[in-house]
Amino acid sequence: MPQPKAGSLKDPDIAGLFFFNDDPEKIFVDLREIGHGSFGAVYFARNIVNKEIVAIKKMSYNGKQANEKWQDIIKEVKFLRQLKHRHVIDYKGCYLREHTAWLVMEYCLGSASDIVEVHKKPLKEIEIAAICHDALEGLAYLHTQGKIHRDIKAGNILLTENGTVKLADFGSASLISPANSFVGTPYWMAPEVILAMDEGQYDGKSDVWSMGITCIELAERKPPLFNMNAMSALYHIAQNDPPTLAGGEWSDSFRHFVDSCLAKLPCDRPSSSDILKHHFLEGTGPSSVIIDLIQRTKDAVRELDNLQYRRMKKILMVDVIEGENSSNGPTSDDFTTDDSSQVSPCDPSLDDDNIDSSTSKSSSMTSQHSMPSSNLSSKSSSQSSLQGISTDDSASTFHREHSPPPTLQSYILQDWSLPQRSSYYSNVHPNKPSNSSINRMEAGANNFATIRTTHLVTKQMKDHEHANDMKEQFTGYKRMRKTHQKQLQQNETKFQTEMEEHKQRLDKEYDNLRQKFLVEMEKIRKMQSSDQEKMTRNNLGLEKKLIKQISTSHDTEKKTFSTMQKKEYKVNKEQMKKEIDGSTPKKERDDMVRTHKDRLLQRQKEAEGGLEKRHKDSMEFEIRKFRRRKLVQYHQKEEEHLAEELSKRQAQLEMEHAMLLRHHSGTQDLEYRQLQTLQKLRDDHLKKQHLTEHDNQREYNALEEQNLRKKHLLEHKQQPRSLKQKEVLIRKQFHEAVQTQRRQYKALKEHILQNTPKNEQKAVVKKLKEEQVRKLNILGEQYEASIAEMLQQQNMRLDDSQEMEAQQLKQRLQQELELLMAYQSKIKMQTEAQHQRERRQLEERVSLRRALLEQKMDDERSKLIAERKDKIHSSKTRQERDLEDFDHETSDMGMSPVEVAQASLDATYNDDVSSLRGSMISLTASSSSFSFSSQT
Repeated sequence: MPQPKAGSLKDPDIAGLFFFNDDPEKIFVDLREIGHGSFGAVYFARNIVNKEIVAIKKMSYNGKQANEKWQDIIKEVKFLRQLKHRHVIDYKGCYLREHTAWLVMEYCLGSASDIVEVHKKPLKEIEIAAICHDALEGLAYLHTQGKIHRDIKAGNILLTENGTVKLADFGSASLISPANSFVGTPYWMAPEVILAMDEGQYDGKSDVWSMGITCIELAERKPPLFNMNAMSALYHIAQNDPPTLAGGEWSDSFRHFVDSCLAKLPCDRPSSSDILKHHFLEGTGPSSVIIDLIQRTKDAVRELDNLQYRRMKKILMVDVIEGENSSNGPTSDDFTTDDSSQVSPCDPSLDDDNIDSSTSKSSSMTSQHSMPSSNLSSKSSSQSSLQGISTDDSASTFHREHSPPPTLQSYILQDWSLPQRSSYYSNVHPNKPSNSSINRMEAGANNFATIRTTHLVTKQMKDHEHANDMKEQFTGYKRMRKTHQKQLQQNETKFQTEMEEHKQRLDKEYDNLRQKFLVEMEKIRKMQSSDQEKMTRNNLGLEKKLIKQISTSHDTEKKTFSTMQKKEYKVNKEQMKKEIDGSTPKKERDDMVRTHKDRLLQRQKEAEGGLEKRHKDSMEFEIRKFRRRKLVQYHQKEEEHLAEELSKRQAQLEMEHAMLLRHHSGTQDLEYRQLQTLQKLRDDHLKKQHLTEHDNQREYNALEEQNLRKKHLLEHKQQPRSLKQKEVLIRKQFHEAVQTQRRQYKALKEHILQNTPKNEQKAVVKKLKEEQVRKLNILGEQYEASIAEMLQQQNMRLDDSQEMEAQQLKQRLQQELELLMAYQSKIKMQTEAQHQRERRQLEERVSLRRALLEQKMDDERSKLIAERKDKIHSSKTRQERDLEDFDHETSDMGMSPVEVAQASLDATYNDDVSSLRGSMISLTASSSSFSFSSQT
């Protein structure tokens, strides 16, 4: 999805931030620049609608990285809108005008860093405790909201008129916790923030580390490692032990507090809520401590500004006088000016920079005091006038704001009236209203209060201009680190997606194979079930056919038996008649015949009953024999089906295992390829990072050496002026000695002329004059030699000190470069060790996964073998139980199970009909034998 254009409010998420569409220049007046940084400038302003005093942070989102700047503005506005706390700066709104965002916030007098700068000495322990307590309360609130400030330092801890501490500058803040971005100011960064891109994430405890560094900054006027290049400082923070408070009469409680905040490992570091319970903060005094500190700072600022104004007046006066003298020509009294009235604009004793009071890294570059250049007059209005200053001070404030052209320097010695200021203001600022703006400035002058001196604001702007290259360098470095992190994250996401797709593809292939096997097994089971059903139907048909055949055979045999019975009955009847004597009475003969007939009928009936019983027994026997044979055949078929199913399952399992092994090899190759790609990308990034750091260090070294050379040239340039007073004094002594010699010569001349004849006086006067000239020349040579010797000694001392300073700087820069190279080598070794560890871990994971896969395959084989045994055993058990039930049923029917089993074994599957015919023959034979026995 493409990013919206910078400044576009079409995105619903951005439109919901409520940017004001009003023209801010018509709402806010009396803009005075009170701060400057890489983001832009901060202004004091007054809202003409509600008469409220506010601070405006102007941030441009035009030019290079416009979208990135716009996203930073959006993030800061989102962050500020979500906050509401006593110790967090209040957000008033945001206006957009000409590719510039006007971020309107609560106005504060200045920062804790400004206080240190003004007083040129560390804060008291009780003041540090009071400021840290309130700042930590604000941090605790941020952390409970799941946010991280990520740029805690004295310059971002602001103070209001009533002594309230406010956290400010949320341009580097994180809306979520934990985070892993490389963000912040180098010297205040926590180790886990520096290493987050390589080793993991960090949370709000990184702000606690920054608070510990801020304590050292307030106690020692500088954070640790401040004289070191930012790149080297980052490595130093990440690799070495945490810093501690240096010498000084600090309490053990304060030292323990700082050590607790600067615990190296985040797990050993307390949270912002926990550190608030530290006994160092329990004894913090009331807010009057901060109020008193602010008041003392205001007084110091007023003194410094007035002193600065008086110095400027003296400088301008001297320039005017020298200009007038130069126009009238030099005189012998040019060098007899009183020393107290001689003020050099470059006199180190008058320069506030004589004491190292830098609050930014650019302070390492020497900046001598000079008048603000004319381009500064085009910037926004007054920078540091104070509440309660008199009209003269107001005028001096105006002079500080706007440096007039050299032609007007003589007029600045007088207090300008309002019309004069308006006229000059309109000349300097032709694009802004003159009279009305000046009137508003005069009306609102009493509302403007600050603890930042004019020199501090001007110096900050100058330092920002001088250090812009270094800041851009470090910004580019951070951008490069972010780009590297983004590339790594993109590759990791890509590889993760690729791995997920690979696994899904393998799982799909495996599931398809399993589904195919299930379909095949289902097909085999259906075929087996169909075969069994078919076999059952065939057995039923064969059984019906057998019953029909046996019934037909029995009917035929029964008819034959009935016919034979009739024949036998007729034969027996005739034989009976023959055997009866004719003399037997008829009645008796009839009774004998009837009795014989009944006996024959009874015997026939019994023979028929026996035949029917034999038929029934034979039928049942044959059916039982048939059923048992078919039951055995059914069991054999089941065994065949089971063997087929188990063989198929074995083949499928082997195919599954082959596929799993192939999938394992493919996944292993993909993992090794991805790890190799990531490690190569990480190596390339590290190589580029180290090369950039090395180049940046060299540029920093070259800049430091260039600044030192500029400083030395300036010292040489300033040396004649600094020696001017001594030279003037020597020349004055020379003139006095000359006058003395002239008086002595005059007295000597008068004395000699009185005792010398008149004709010799001319030669004596000539000789005395020659002697006088010779002595004056000797005296002049002595004075010139004295001046030359003084200058030579001064130059020698200056050259020696400069050479020593250059040597020391060279050694320090070389040590930093060597330290950077050592750290880079250590990081490279650690990265290589990490790569080896990752490869070893991957090998262990692959080996473990292969072992688990083989274990799984062995378990599946064992499970299949056990399942095979169980199925075979259960099948045999069921078949044996079926045969036992069948034999019990046969036994209950009065038949011998052994004879039925033996008879069923004699039959075959392919000779059903023959077996039936054999049964019929055996039945016929048995019937014949039964008939023969009956006849017998």
